[in-house]
Amino acid sequence: MSKIAYHVVEHDGGWAYTLDGVYSETFPSHAAAVAAAKRVAEEQRTPGETEEIEYETEKGKWKTERADGDDRPSTEVIE
Repeated sequence: MSKIAYHVVEHDGGWAYTLDGVYSETFPSHAAAVAAAKRVAEEQRTPGETEEIEYETEKGKWKTERADGDDRPSTEVIE
């Protein structure tokens, strides 16, 4: 099982959470950004449906794979 961590940081005159260099919208307070990050982290752990997915690789080739809806990462929020 993979693990992902959302980091709460100062951003653009307020606070945001970030994952892999991508920032959320800006929140007016640290507490609001933490609450939003916790909601998103919880959603990441929620199982979904197992289904076939199709995507394009960096080299422009299309691939089809089976995505297991129960294969969810563990998450944490780092304040």
